[in-house]
Amino acid sequence: MRSLIAVLLGAVLGFVGARFLFVGSWLSLVPWSLAGLAIGFWSHPVGWLRLGPIYGFALLFAFMIAGYSGAAPLVSRVPFFAIIGFAGAVYGAVLAFVGSLLRRKGGSAP
Repeated sequence: MRSLIAVLLGAVLGFVGARFLFVGSWLSLVPWSLAGLAIGFWSHPVGWLRLGPIYGFALLFAFMIAGYSGAAPLVSRVPFFAIIGFAGAVYGAVLAFVGSLLRRKGGSAP
């Protein structure tokens, strides 16, 4: 269930970032990063290792798809978007790790 939440959160934030909120601005990183930190904060002690990359991949993959407006068919771009998604997985893992550190250093998780 937590994996599904991470995918949905990443996909929704990626879509919103590409179409509605902070379009073309680095400010998209603010809500994306806060969500990644929250995923790490509320995950089990090693859950961040799974949930962070899932969130990050879904985030950038959805962002790339939602923002695509090229002439070539979208399906021809999916492999490239997946590669970008793996960079997002690293981004999500780092954020979730930091979130888990914040919880261990003084916060409390449910």
